[in-house]
Amino acid sequence: METIAIILTMLLAVVVSGMLVRLSPAPVPLPLVQIALGAVIASFADVALELKPDIFFLLFLPPLLFLDGWRIPKEGLFRDKGTILELALGLVILTVVGVGYFIHWLIPSMPLPVAFALAAIVSPTDPIAVSAIAARVPIPKRLMHILEGESLLNDASGLVCMRFAVAAAVSGTFSLFDAFGTFLWVALGGIAIGILTTWTTALLKNWISRRLGEDTGSQILISLLIPFGAYILAEHLHCSGILAAVAAGISMSYVEQRGQALAVTRVRRNAVWDTIQYAANGIIFVLLGEQLPQLWASAAQVVRETGHQDPLWLLVYIAAINIALAALRFGWVWVSLRFTLARAARRGEKPFIPGWRLIAATSMAGVRGAITLAGVLTLPLTLSSGAAFPARDLAILLAAGVIITSLIAASVTLPFLLKNLELPPEPSHEAQEDKVRNAAAEAAIRSIESAQHSLSEGRNDADLYADVGARIMEIYRQRIDGRMKTGEEADLVKRMDQIERDLRLAGLRAEREAVFRFVRSNQIPDEIGRKLVREIDLLEARLTPA
Repeated sequence: METIAIILTMLLAVVVSGMLVRLSPAPVPLPLVQIALGAVIASFADVALELKPDIFFLLFLPPLLFLDGWRIPKEGLFRDKGTILELALGLVILTVVGVGYFIHWLIPSMPLPVAFALAAIVSPTDPIAVSAIAARVPIPKRLMHILEGESLLNDASGLVCMRFAVAAAVSGTFSLFDAFGTFLWVALGGIAIGILTTWTTALLKNWISRRLGEDTGSQILISLLIPFGAYILAEHLHCSGILAAVAAGISMSYVEQRGQALAVTRVRRNAVWDTIQYAANGIIFVLLGEQLPQLWASAAQVVRETGHQDPLWLLVYIAAINIALAALRFGWVWVSLRFTLARAARRGEKPFIPGWRLIAATSMAGVRGAITLAGVLTLPLTLSSGAAFPARDLAILLAAGVIITSLIAASVTLPFLLKNLELPPEPSHEAQEDKVRNAAAEAAIRSIESAQHSLSEGRNDADLYADVGARIMEIYRQRIDGRMKTGEEADLVKRMDQIERDLRLAGLRAEREAVFRFVRSNQIPDEIGRKLVREIDLLEARLTPA
């Protein structure tokens, strides 16, 4: 019962954090509010959670990584693949080695493998935290796509590097040759298992749906189980469950392009996944806040073992690690940009040359978030000998400090750096969108004509089918004609479309309020009310620009 109460309290804290952020007159990062609420819970409630690393990892990471892979824009990922790979792989390896040695030099009592593990786990970035910070100063789309792609890949690369460092710390041995061979098996095996899990599940699910019909609840539940299935299968075969979850998510995006799920399934599934992402990210940060007082006390003891009596040295360590991470990232971004410009020059291109603010913004956007926290909390409790894992609480506290400090630094600097930031213009997809809409409308007209003839054949009321079909087809023809116009006529059509949309939205909102009045006065059953409201909501969502 106590565990259930704690879970409900954490979820309530996530809800309250969202309200507090919306009430705040200044842009406050949501993760910082959630950490603060967690600390408040720990101060006023006698809560002592013992987080088991394996369970924590399994519960939180597979769905978050799966969803990142599923929703990441593929066009931006492939267009800037060179830049993304340089940040997600090269920078991660440099961070593990450079910052790992720096942490070991800074805190000699922390063994080198543990320092490498800490450096690996603070290397992944979190674009969700960045977008929350820059909510009032929007991040340019191309920069955001690069950050999302980097985050997706460095989540996997950073966590895999951490796995090797932890294995070296637990066993006390490390072989570079063996590690390279193991890395290939772990990485390639994990990716293959993730792809195979998604496609096999999709084929089986679609086969059953064609014969028995599609059940929306089952479809949503299957999508929730895929990342866990891929992760557990990969770990059972000693491959990377992390890469399996990412690969499963990317594969899911391609499976969905076949459009075999019902529209209602997609609408409901998106809502479920949005809720899971919001709750999982929030609970991770609330848990961090709840653990902070306990971690501070344990880490202070480790600091004393280094020869410093004042626990404030913890703040010095955190500041030093953040400075090292920021300097390393800034230098890598600058060098990466030089290589990109040199490659473009060899191809005879005249690339856009960004100013220092873009480099600084890309560097400061390296905010650490939920993946870093989830990863560091999975450090094992003991070594293979049964002894306690060295400096575990200190590593967790330092990672937490890096998260908090990077959030604060980004919230202060990013709005300034992003304001009126100049980037190369994004390619316009308006013509492509119009082409697709016209093709879809023409396909609809052909389908309506075919259905009209088929349904009215041999019937006495064939004229009625013809009238209704003509009325529906006219709507599609108006759409096509409107998009074929240019100049002032096109502007007039767009203006008329906007007026029509506004009027229809006003009507839908009044219609929904009328349904609610009937429900409140018990004139119709709740079930009918929910059905009518759902239909109106879907129409409004279709008319509301994304």
